Amino acid sequence: MKCSVVFDAPNIGREEKTSLVRIINTGYVSTAGHCVAEFEEKFAGYFGIKKSVAVQSGTAAIHIALCELGIGPGDEVIVPVMTFVATVNPIIYNYAKPVFVDVDPATWNIDSCAIENHISKKTKAILPVHLYGNPCAMDRILSIARKHKLYVIEDAAESLGATYKGRYTGIFGDIGCFSFNGNKIITTGSGGMVVGQNAKRLQHIKFLVNQAKDPKNSFFHPEVGYNYRMTNLQAALGLAQMDKLNDFLAKKRNFNKLYRKYLSTIDGIAFQENLPTAESSWWLTGIVLNKTKDITRIQRKLMEQGIPTRRNFMPITDFPAYKKYKKGRYPQAQYIYKHGLCLPGSTLNSFKNIEHVCQILKKVVSKN
Repeated sequence: MKCSVVFDAPNIGREEKTSLVRIINTGYVSTAGHCVAEFEEKFAGYFGIKKSVAVQSGTAAIHIALCELGIGPGDEVIVPVMTFVATVNPIIYNYAKPVFVDVDPATWNIDSCAIENHISKKTKAILPVHLYGNPCAMDRILSIARKHKLYVIEDAAESLGATYKGRYTGIFGDIGCFSFNGNKIITTGSGGMVVGQNAKRLQHIKFLVNQAKDPKNSFFHPEVGYNYRMTNLQAALGLAQMDKLNDFLAKKRNFNKLYRKYLSTIDGIAFQENLPTAESSWWLTGIVLNKTKDITRIQRKLMEQGIPTRRNFMPITDFPAYKKYKKGRYPQAQYIYKHGLCLPGSTLNSFKNIEHVCQILKKVVSKN
């Protein structure tokens, strides 16, 4: 009998359904209602900060962060070459220029030792990504930012609950950005959150994402705003999901431990590694099969056995729209993409599911 393995589907149960039905019955399904404010307060409380702002996506979170910090035409933003394209697209929205840096071969995050080589007079910000939930070397990144008077915007879309030196990712930089897409650690269907230590800045972001409406006259708009508001329905789902966050994190971290336990005997396998001072959320567990020449064949054989996987992120400069930003080579990112896979991480899986994945992966790799 085959186990039904799920890659990254959301874990939504009775509590979420009850919450959604209750809000539907109130009639406040859009941007009116109490749930958005409650979700923002609960999320801020998790981090021990004064304020957070709910938005419609992680992409919107990054875009509004760039807008708030005044990053626009002619400015440069340093970003890892290996990430999801949504990290980089908002830079283009603002007519700024992404400057790509290769990744560290162990952590797969931006190579902090190479950042300064890419700083110019036009550089305005560093946008580190905590890839697959794995915290970046924030001390070094912040030190570089202070030295060169740069902003730091954290893409923490995948790292909710991850810590670096005992502090949560997302609250190190000037602004932190989270995603609640259907495949993230918690979900609101779509949605995101902006966090930071500067309450005044967060208040202005709250104003901007609500079409820049004057609170005293809702049909007067003193600035150019954005329709980036989260809905009451989404926030109701988020409130119920927040109650399960610690359980989700514990399960994902245990999945990672099981993968390491059962797969470490495969010759040539390497896992994404966290820094000694960091604890990843392990949103997904990523591996590199160093002796595999055809990773697509491995992926196809696994799928034939009912094991869904996903390729590691392709370097952004390989996409047609971003080739013009390529400077030199990015050997680490290219290697991790060429030889790597992300393994099933949905919390709908059982520990037996993960053991089954390991058994099948061993068999497939041994025949490769």
